[in-house]
Amino acid sequence: MRLVKIGLASVNTTVGAVRGNIDRALGIAARMAEDGVTVGVFQEQLVGGYPVEDLVQWQGFVERQWEELGRFAAETSALPCVFVVGVSVAHGGLRYNCAAPVAGGRVLGLVPKEKLPTYNIFYEGRTFSFGVPHQADTLDGVPLGDHLFRFDFGVVEVEVCEDLWSPEGPIRRRTYSGAELVLNLSSSPFRLGVVQTRRELIATRASDHQCTIAYANGLGANDGLIFDGGGYVNQNGKWLLEAPRFREGFASTTVDLDRTARLRSENTTWRQDRERFLRHVEPVPTIEVPAEMFTSRRDDLTYPLPAGHSFFLPGPDARRTAREEFCEDILDALALGVGDYFEKTGAFKLIGVSLSGGRDSLLTLLVAHRYATKRCPENPGSLIRAFFQPSRYSSAETRQAAETICENLGVPLEIVSIDEAFQRELDTVGEMLDDGTPVTELTKQNIQARLRAQRMWNWSNSSGGLFLQTGNMSEKAVGYTTVGGDLMGALGVLANVPKTVVMVLLDYLLEQTGHEGIRKVIARPAGPELAPNQVGEDELMPFPILDACFHLFAAEKLVPDEMEGVLAAMFPEVAAETMRGYVEKFARLFLQSIYKWVQSPISLHIGNLDLDRERALQLPVVSKAEWTRG
Repeated sequence: MRLVKIGLASVNTTVGAVRGNIDRALGIAARMAEDGVTVGVFQEQLVGGYPVEDLVQWQGFVERQWEELGRFAAETSALPCVFVVGVSVAHGGLRYNCAAPVAGGRVLGLVPKEKLPTYNIFYEGRTFSFGVPHQADTLDGVPLGDHLFRFDFGVVEVEVCEDLWSPEGPIRRRTYSGAELVLNLSSSPFRLGVVQTRRELIATRASDHQCTIAYANGLGANDGLIFDGGGYVNQNGKWLLEAPRFREGFASTTVDLDRTARLRSENTTWRQDRERFLRHVEPVPTIEVPAEMFTSRRDDLTYPLPAGHSFFLPGPDARRTAREEFCEDILDALALGVGDYFEKTGAFKLIGVSLSGGRDSLLTLLVAHRYATKRCPENPGSLIRAFFQPSRYSSAETRQAAETICENLGVPLEIVSIDEAFQRELDTVGEMLDDGTPVTELTKQNIQARLRAQRMWNWSNSSGGLFLQTGNMSEKAVGYTTVGGDLMGALGVLANVPKTVVMVLLDYLLEQTGHEGIRKVIARPAGPELAPNQVGEDELMPFPILDACFHLFAAEKLVPDEMEGVLAAMFPEVAAETMRGYVEKFARLFLQSIYKWVQSPISLHIGNLDLDRERALQLPVVSKAEWTRG
């Protein structure tokens, strides 16, 4: 047996906090050593944080990372562990996103990332340069390029995130060149469905390349991106470890690398493919790590035993239901996003939510409370302030709902009417209009929204409060929001959460908590209460149809004629003419509302599609919709 204990770290990093990030990593490294870990895998861009964006263009930012990597090596020199750390480096006028193996007090090498994603939320091709096969440079005497590393326990390949996602990544030539243990350093943002995709990808790569893959993922929220941490160890297609997500720390497991070697020898297809490959391609060079520089300690490791103590029977299944996992993942991600934004900016003392009595502001409050419960479990309400600002159109039921949920959660609530200010503003606008032009109904609604936002900003300025914007993605997509009003805030919590998902999450939270305040809110039709008897679905369209239109148009890139056929199959109870009207209305409102999106605050990302123009869906503000019609 050739036993190796692998540790997967999740460090909640902050972009630019080079010393603080390494301090956190050193604490975890020491705990790994105490646990008997042989190889400790940290995340992509551990030192500088991720995403670094254009900060990497500052030479000082890159140089400080190199200094801190050296400090990490020096302070772990006495530990009998190999660590792999993510770092940015500069060489020959280029910037590289690298994985750096560290052992015996030395940085053993720098392996640049070869696949730089520049799609969806990623912009690495803008700032970093590609690593290339057989690259062989040096940086301050440290090999920089395409290398393997041979330790006393086996041959290791290190790579960075996207390198694993491409079928043409470096894993193929490096495993054919002798790598047995592949260490992938990732900072893969949380997106709905990505967990299953990661599992399938890692299992496929480990099986295809007959290797052991250890994958460590970044943790924490930076700007609007949320990293859920966790990681995986898979040996030749067999699962050995799935590390907890949304939690700082590490998880470990022991593998027998002789098993990987044996399976390679048994797999004739892999052997033949390797032989053909090496006839035409030079093998990747291996850096030998001599025993006098580093020797692992593995005498106390024991063979990994199966869960349930049976090699033939499945272990206990502790997985959650699909619905529970869906809801909990979103809620954990949003709470992490709010909490890290609140803490890492260093600008805020409290969190503020303006409650309308509706679903969106309620869910925003519940997300903030979820974070506050982890941060201040003895009194989570002490971190939050809620406000209810009624006008003449606000109902007694919505006020009661706001009061009830704040009582349920122990959150202080202030009730401050805007009605007098609303009337003054109506009178003032009337004086500004020429020739007796009446104030429109839409203006009357927007005045209320803007008054509420202005007061929240005033509260934020005076209290040091983080003013959370509460609008959802569906209504934002069609401009059912007010510039200067409910579109305002310092952080958009639900700005990339569809309305139908908001509703599902509230149903789930009601089941989990039994809070009467949730029950009171969802008992009423969704509407902003800016006019008498206002119902959102009456003014727009049924929310399931709205969300389906959004997906088909914005995600699948279908034109209205194509959308109608799909929607007819999804909603056969809706007349064709009615559905055509919905589709045309959606496309028109969607394209007309882009000017609003670009004025909205930074928002949390939980999916592959959102309305942040600097991230996923980059659309021109000024355009014509002629192309949508045949």
